[in-house]
Order: sequence, then structure tokens, then C-alpha cells
Amino acid sequence: MSETKVTSPAQEAFEEWERETLRPLLEKHPERKSNFQTVSLEETNRLYSPADVEPLDFERDISFPGNFPYTRGIHPTGYRGKLWTMRQFAGFSTPEETNARFKYLLAQGQNGLSVAYDLPTLMGYDADSPLSEGEVGKCGVAVSSLADMEVLFGEIPLEHVTVSQTINAPASVLLAMYLVVAEKQGADWKKISGTLQNDILKEYIAQKEWIYPIRPAMKLVIDTFEFCTKHVPRYNPVSVSGYHIREAGATAVQELAFTLRDGLEYVEWGLRAGLQLDEFVPRISFFFNAHNDFFEEVAKYRAARRIWAREMRDRFGSTNERTLKLRFHTQTAGVSLTVQQPLNNIVRVAIQALAGVLGGTQSLHTDAYDEALALPTDRAALIALRTQQIIAEETGVANTVDPLGGSYYLESLTQKMEEGARDYFRRIDAMGGMVEAIEKGFPQRELQDSAYQYQKAVERGEQVIVGVNKYAMEDEASEVPTLIIDESVREHQVNRLQQTRGSRDAGAAGNALEKLRRAAQNNENTMPATIEAVRAYATLGEICSALRDVYGIYEEPAF
Repeated sequence: MSETKVTSPAQEAFEEWERETLRPLLEKHPERKSNFQTVSLEETNRLYSPADVEPLDFERDISFPGNFPYTRGIHPTGYRGKLWTMRQFAGFSTPEETNARFKYLLAQGQNGLSVAYDLPTLMGYDADSPLSEGEVGKCGVAVSSLADMEVLFGEIPLEHVTVSQTINAPASVLLAMYLVVAEKQGADWKKISGTLQNDILKEYIAQKEWIYPIRPAMKLVIDTFEFCTKHVPRYNPVSVSGYHIREAGATAVQELAFTLRDGLEYVEWGLRAGLQLDEFVPRISFFFNAHNDFFEEVAKYRAARRIWAREMRDRFGSTNERTLKLRFHTQTAGVSLTVQQPLNNIVRVAIQALAGVLGGTQSLHTDAYDEALALPTDRAALIALRTQQIIAEETGVANTVDPLGGSYYLESLTQKMEEGARDYFRRIDAMGGMVEAIEKGFPQRELQDSAYQYQKAVERGEQVIVGVNKYAMEDEASEVPTLIIDESVREHQVNRLQQTRGSRDAGAAGNALEKLRRAAQNNENTMPATIEAVRAYATLGEICSALRDVYGIYEEPAF
């Protein structure tokens, strides 16, 4: 006996619309020839209706802002209570130059700083290392010792300004430098707020700026968790970063899944180290990309909050609201910026930033239109900041909480995002966790495949990039002034480094480095010894070298 298919009234109404209204029109006026896909190459339905959200329960899945599972936001009043933090990413050349840029941005109304470090700093090398040649100050600010950090934050009161630091493999060293500078300013560590990126897992997945093997690198991350929980309780010791995963070619679902699963991995490692769930998890923050597909991005942020809340409750048993609530920073998609017709990037950034705001971000960075060409000029950085201010002050989108909530399309897409992420969770859990999945090369291969499929779609013209594969014009890039960083930066930095080494107590620095080696060998928390080495003006390269002596270095296998 065959089963009778039960059709809901909403589905019946939708089918009637298709039959009575849509089909007669399509017979006369076919739709335009196009691939109706998201940036992630996911098919988009022609129309969404109540039938698409029937599986959802309002109280269970959507609810009100400030209520579990926080789909509509973690604050009941949204931006009516407080606007997002406008945190522009800045860092170039010498600490003196970046310090001046910081002061300029603060004077223009920015209310949070975000530091970009140069490649040698990201890799744990001093400016005078042979491996640093040609890269000092080029993609961020050069910092080799406490002396550089003192200049970088000169006359910037760290007790009163939140600072985000984009640094990963040597993150614990830069945190130590930051804390010692604050200490020298007379600041109370317990009042300092800000964020350390410190997300080493995404380095092995996507960005590839590592120093040590995965497991000792994870130990250093957990050391910062423990230290900050005790001594810097308002500071976020990690920003779990989907941004770089997306920039490496991930789809929106992959960015969501790998980022949140990285976050769960840090929680698991923290618990194994004896930390208390509700003491350290509330200081874990997240960092997402804002790409071009507007609704896909908004749905991603809403799904992220819902997944995190449910995982903290169901996987770890927390009922603490601060643990359940996911807080995140957003940056517009650098990978979407084009060299061709660069002024078009202003429009892309504005739309991406609006997606971040309508998705409920806690802080936001807007890229400058010239970043596909070089580091941003003052003018380009100001336009990027003004973009946020116009969204906040002129558009009205901050007047109501979650204004897109209830959209059939958005709620359906949010549910699809969650289902896709959970499928990845099941596969990664079956491998033993994220560290094991990375060691097997699983997320790396997934990103490679997605990046390849997207590039092929661009080459076929199925994914349109205005000014690149459609509406191309004679190149306009030459009309845009760019910031040039010359090689004198390295000479400047090497001179200060030599002065620092010449004026410090060499015996104290050597003893501090040896103490750090012993702490690493004995599996102790390395933060106190790192801070002592920083106070003695041991350099970044010396400190990282001491840890390399114990931990070794990571070499990525061929997957």
C-alpha cells in the first residue's frame, strides 16, 4: 500500500502560484540566461515562501534578540544601545609611521585600533635576519623588540583604547610586549581590553604563517588563555579567524564550519589543561569575512551565533549566557578587491560592510579601495572609515534590531548554513578533532577544491566580476596614487635593534631566554618567562629561537 504524501497549506499555495501565475508568464517571457548561484556556487531558488521555513520553530530556532539561541543577536537592543566598534586595520613601515596613522584614525572618529604586523614579525624573525630582507615594514609594521612596541603605542593610552593585534605564531610574544608597554604607562592589566588573534589552527589550514609543530603551538595558545584569565580578564586571548579561511578560497559554509570547529577545538584543549569552561570561553571571540553575496553573508553570521550557543549547551553543558553568546569582528573581503577599476572597490566594501552590520557584528573593519594595489593611503583609509560612519549615521539600519529577520529567504538560508556546518562537524569529529583533521590534510583539500571551482566559474563567466570578466575598460589603476614603502625602513629598524642590543643588560636577557627554554621543556606556562624576557629587551627573534630549540619547526607535508 503506497503512502499518501501530505502537503501543507503553505506548500499547496506555493504550487498553485507556480501553476497559475508563474508558468503562463514563463511561456511568454522566459527568465534571463544566468547561473542563479551565490558566491559559494550554491543554487538559489526562484522564490522563498512560508513553505521554506515550515521546519523552523520560532522559539527554538529564531527567538528574540538577546534570547537563546541568539540567531537575531546577542543584545536585546542591537545597535540602539551601542554601535559596533569601528576598528580599522593599520600597520606599515616603521613604528613611528604607524603610530602617526593610529593617531590620525583616532582623530577622525575611529574608536578601536587594529595592528597589522609585517611578514618577518608574523614569522618570528628580527628585522636584521637575512630571512627578513625585502619584507621589513612592507605588509605591516615592523616590530622586533619592546623598544619598537614602545614607539608604536607612544602617547596612546592602552587602558582606554581597545587594540586588536593580528599576530599568530609568535602571538604570546607580542602580547607580552603589549602588556609590558601598558605596564610602563602605569595601566592596570585588569582594565585592558582588546583582542589577540592567536588562531594558530587557521594558519595550518589557510594562511600558512607558522613556526612550531601544531601541538606545541596549541600549547602556547592555551598558555595565553590561562594567563589572561588570571591576569588580564577583560582581554580576548584569541580571535578564531574564518577570515583567512575564506580568503584562501573557502565557501561561506566552509568558513563557518572550519572556524567554529576551530573554536570548539580551543575549548576542548583549554578544558584538558584544567581551565574552567565559563571562565575562559567568554573571552573567545571570532573573526569573519564579509564577501559579496549579501544574503549569504548575513545568514552566515546568524547561523554562527545559533550553532555556537547550541554547541556550548549541548556539547559542553554550559548554561552561562556569556559562554553561550558568540561575539565576532567582521572585515570586508580583501580577496574581492580588484586592481581593475579600483574605485569600484568602494561600492563592494560598502555592500559587504552593510552585510556585517545587518548580521549583527560587534566590530567592523572596512578595506580601502586601493588595497589590491598597495597598502592604503591616508585618503583611502579615511574613505573606508567614512563608509562605516555613513552606514551608522545615515542609512537607518541601526534603528531596529535584526531588520532582515523573518525573511523567508534569509531564515531558510540560515538553516541551510547550519546544516552544512554540522555535516562538517560530524566528519571532523569522526577524525578525532580539528588537530587530527589538519594533520590528515582534510580542511586544506576542501579549500583547494573550492578555490579551484570558483576560479573556473570566473573563467567561464558564470561568476561575474565587474570590470574584470565583464564591463572591462582600459586599466584605471595607474590613476590611483599608492603608498610606497622603500628599503630605508629596514635600515631604520636595524639601527634601533642594534641600539637596543647594545644598551640592554645582556646577562639579564640571556638568563631570561634560558628560563623560557626551561619553562617550555618542563611544560610550564610560558607567559611569565616570556614577559620576563621582553622586560629584559630580548628580541622577538631571540625569544622565538629559544622556543624553536625546544619545540622544533613545522614543515607541511604534501597532501
